[in-house]
Amino acid sequence: MISKIYSAIPYGFLAKPVVVEGDLNRGLPAFNIVGMANKTISEARDRVRSAIVNSGFSFPDKKVTINLAPADLNKDGSYLDLPIALSVLVLSKQLLKTDVEGRVFVGELSLDGRVRPVKGIINIVEEAKNAGVKEAFVPYKNLSQATLISGITIYGVESLQALFLHLKNQTVLPSISEIKSASSASPEPSGPILDHIRGQETAKRAMAIAIAGHHNILISGPPGAGKTLLSKAAANLLPGLTPDEKLDITKIYSLAGISKDEIIEVRPFRAPHHTASATSIIGGGAGAMPGEISLAHKGILFLDEIPEFQRPVLEALRQPLEDKVVTVSRANAKSTYPADFMLVATMNPCPCGYLGDPTHECKCTEQQIQAYQKKLSGPLFDRIDMCINVERVENKDLKIALKNRGEHSVVKNTITGALKRQANRYGRAGIYNASLSSYEVSKLLKMTPEAEQILSSASNKLQLSARAYFKTIKVARTIADLEGAELIESPHIAEALTYRRREFSCIF
Repeated sequence: MISKIYSAIPYGFLAKPVVVEGDLNRGLPAFNIVGMANKTISEARDRVRSAIVNSGFSFPDKKVTINLAPADLNKDGSYLDLPIALSVLVLSKQLLKTDVEGRVFVGELSLDGRVRPVKGIINIVEEAKNAGVKEAFVPYKNLSQATLISGITIYGVESLQALFLHLKNQTVLPSISEIKSASSASPEPSGPILDHIRGQETAKRAMAIAIAGHHNILISGPPGAGKTLLSKAAANLLPGLTPDEKLDITKIYSLAGISKDEIIEVRPFRAPHHTASATSIIGGGAGAMPGEISLAHKGILFLDEIPEFQRPVLEALRQPLEDKVVTVSRANAKSTYPADFMLVATMNPCPCGYLGDPTHECKCTEQQIQAYQKKLSGPLFDRIDMCINVERVENKDLKIALKNRGEHSVVKNTITGALKRQANRYGRAGIYNASLSSYEVSKLLKMTPEAEQILSSASNKLQLSARAYFKTIKVARTIADLEGAELIESPHIAEALTYRRREFSCIF
């Protein structure tokens, strides 16, 4: 007798279907699993046997062979515990083949028969839907994330016994067939906001422009000037997530094992330490898992003191910054993940941090300063849209009570207006000025003749690369959006140029 149970396993940012085939033959009692199963799946024999017995079912005293098809697909994880157990129940005629036909099952089993959550549940349900399956049975704690996929009925399974009773039409499992609409109320800001920052009006303005257009920004200045505080305050200026963005981010976090039972409702703010390896930042490992740049998708990747990061790590950012995706290739796996993040970085002007500071003497040699600043290569700088300098706020100004209470709300409302103009211009939400290609810039972004003349003259004098030329236009378009202007005008180009030149804006 042969049984077939349909399932799926995550495969990079997608999923692959798996058919759990079972065979029951005469012979000495045995329980074998074949089909490129790794150690975790091989150990499923003991978990499945105990779960079946402890759930009140009988395990057949015959030779049971389970094949995980296709056999050439490497299988890892505990996703297939539940379908393997169901296959055994069908082989032993405790379930009928018709009870499991046309359905997808996934989940890890505990020894007492409870079903535990697994990673990458959105990928699995998405694959089931694309294959035309009408019903998917997932661990109950994965149910919330799974419901981000519409068009398929999803049941939450708490135990093997509860699933058995449902399949026999004796009870009904909890199910959600449509996406539950999230609350439209914005979450309360956590952490610093603009109202908490004294001074630094120019830096606040630059940060608002960067957030409104999703532009990469580098902040340079002496220690204690507020670079880190300003960068963290940027997290509370980020707009809300669109449904598509929420799905992609939750999928990534589920794959990484960070969240198996929650939907990600806010944009990510990732701040890895400067000792992080290239694998942890870019992604990789044995399973080619997503790294920090993918975990920061549609949010902020914050690199504090960016020159302290290893140079290979920084150079590895060049391709994702340009393409907004990253392909992680390993000997036994190759996966492509989205990496459309906004880079916010800070740095000191020199190793001691006081170059150009009127109140502290810089003790670094010229050679040390050049070596420190050259840790960021020209090609990497060219991919940064905006560079600004911040100066130390006087101590006497720190004691003055804040006058601009409510500044955060005003700036965020202005950013929201700019984002709406971008959505109207590009036809849908989630497309930002910084995301445009050079062709799209030429086609969609219009300038006044005066603005074109200023940009042409400045690009020759400053020797802007082609990439920097188009980035200047995109930043200027964001400035125009903040002001509600239809065309890019001369002041917009002029301001955008002040954020462009490395020698003028980032190096003292």
